Amino acid sequence: MRVMLFCDMEGVAGISVWEQVNGGAALYEEGRRLYTNEVNAAVRGCKRAGAKEIVVVDGHGAGGAWSFKSLIPELLESGAEYVLGHTWARYVVPLQQGCDAVLFIGAHAMAGTPDGVLCHTVSAQAWYNARINETLVGESGIVSALCGDFDCPAVFVSGDAATCQEVNALIGDSVVQVPVKTGLGRYAARHLPASDACARIEAGTYTALTRNQFPKPLKFPPPVSFTVELATSDRANEFQSRTGVELVNPRLIVSTGETFWQAWTQFWMNNSQHPLLLG
Repeated sequence: MRVMLFCDMEGVAGISVWEQVNGGAALYEEGRRLYTNEVNAAVRGCKRAGAKEIVVVDGHGAGGAWSFKSLIPELLESGAEYVLGHTWARYVVPLQQGCDAVLFIGAHAMAGTPDGVLCHTVSAQAWYNARINETLVGESGIVSALCGDFDCPAVFVSGDAATCQEVNALIGDSVVQVPVKTGLGRYAARHLPASDACARIEAGTYTALTRNQFPKPLKFPPPVSFTVELATSDRANEFQSRTGVELVNPRLIVSTGETFWQAWTQFWMNNSQHPLLLG
């Protein structure tokens, strides 16, 4: 069994403020330790479930040289491989080779979620909303759709309660959910202690991978549109003159393709290191 773990920081237990997830901030090292421990717990659960290949993708854009490199290398669990420093939601080699399941660790809710801790969609500064066809999606939805195009289902999510509800609404209650905190607003939460959160994540990932039947891969009928509402009109110029991408108005961009992967690729064409692609 080959699995991919797509990981983020904002949904980790004990994390409530940007200073814990932004590279170089006073509390960032604390956040990194909490994050690494939850990822390690997920890897242990995958190993117990019999996964022979485990690819962990650091999907947290911490800013600057820290982006997608927030996991602490010397503390990582053995028995997996770790993708560090790659552009957000663009590493698909395991999917191309045939991946059995994707698991979300430390996931956060989409922009505008009232009880979503540090909620945002891709960029807290640049994006308001994102949709696939007519469905409002956050980052978990985007990655689930990307994996779905490669027939890979999302089977597990950990994060705050709002994130688990978001994934459940999109994919169904067959996804194993491990809420590790409950948001009390955007910058406050009721948390599990780190030890309990890690124990539940390890048990949950094991359960998700040993069930008799996985959820269905998330697929959208063609043509598939990916629509982004930008926060400011000056951002739109960066997406002009791209095949399959329409600038509907100064703040609304639509990329359309036969699959979500095509629409997503067109959206970022010639922009693989774009500063807004933060996660």
